[in-house]
Amino acid sequence: MGFREHAALVRRIVGIVLAVLLIGGVAAAVVAGRDSEDTGTATKTVRGVIGSEKAEFFADPEVVNALAAKGLTVKTETSGSWAMDQLPLKGYDFAFPSSTAPADELKTTTKSNGAPLRPFYSPLVVVAHRAAAQVLADNGLAELAPPSAGDPGRRGRLLMKPYLEAAAANRTWQQLDGTEQHAELGGTVFITSTDPVTSNSGALFLAAASYAADGGRVVADADGITRTAPLLRKLVQVQGAQKTSSDAPFRDFISGVGNPLVLVYESQVASLLLRNQETGDLVVLYPDTTVSSDHTVVPLTGPGRELGELLSTDPRLRELAVLHGFRPQGAAAEFTAATADHTAFIDQRLSGVRQAPVPTAEVLRTMARRARG
Repeated sequence: MGFREHAALVRRIVGIVLAVLLIGGVAAAVVAGRDSEDTGTATKTVRGVIGSEKAEFFADPEVVNALAAKGLTVKTETSGSWAMDQLPLKGYDFAFPSSTAPADELKTTTKSNGAPLRPFYSPLVVVAHRAAAQVLADNGLAELAPPSAGDPGRRGRLLMKPYLEAAAANRTWQQLDGTEQHAELGGTVFITSTDPVTSNSGALFLAAASYAADGGRVVADADGITRTAPLLRKLVQVQGAQKTSSDAPFRDFISGVGNPLVLVYESQVASLLLRNQETGDLVVLYPDTTVSSDHTVVPLTGPGRELGELLSTDPRLRELAVLHGFRPQGAAAEFTAATADHTAFIDQRLSGVRQAPVPTAEVLRTMARRARG
């Protein structure tokens, strides 16, 4: 056999060997892929509509991984809590408004899968710039916690009755003692809140304000709506255009723009602190009459109920909810431990804070519409 014939034979043999190895490699890869599919954690997709204040929670990679470990991939869209009943919820597995009233309304208008679940809650608070908080305190509209060693006194209470009297009288910052040194404080004194017709925090603010202004009575009928309407209209219409989510006003506040008094959820403040983000001159004022926002899962399908139960009971998901500033239902110790280094801002025990009853969804919706005009 000549050199050329020998070389050609060698090339043919090498080609056959390579082909066999390639086929074997592909087969091994397919088998390995099947094995990995069999042993990996398969997830089912759960779709829902949520209040925007929970968007960061569900987008957190640690939350995504914790849910995947339980077999769930959660896809969410945001909406104002009081606008969820206007959405076509067919094809969704759950709705997750920020309080019980819109959740109860959703339960009656949808084919829910059992009773709603309330995995965590957050009280409403007012964030104020330091100068604004001090002026309110100097004029009897707020009380500030005294500074102490290691505690600069960055929280206090908003006294709702004096504040609402000032709002009814159209008081301006210039009419309050101590504002002459703060050129940034001007115009009517008001709290920025969200649109009460579509947004939970704005609606609950009206519930708390009406209860405080009406002698501790919850509005329950047409007379109560009429009696409280003038004050609630002032609280809302002085603001002009309102946002449908508390997220944007809070971000504006932290950026140093907008009104010096903004209604937000405590969870938004606590989340900022627990992530060691800059707070500037923020002071947290807990209204002495307020409403806690019970974030409520309305399960529309079996997978939606499974998600609600996991959020309520799974230790890892409860821990992550705390890290996003929420207070888990049924166990104060988790939130207390996580915020132990931030008591300059966070009132863990909600001292001196009275919880106002919330009107029915129908009454509160009517109050909101009357207030917005």
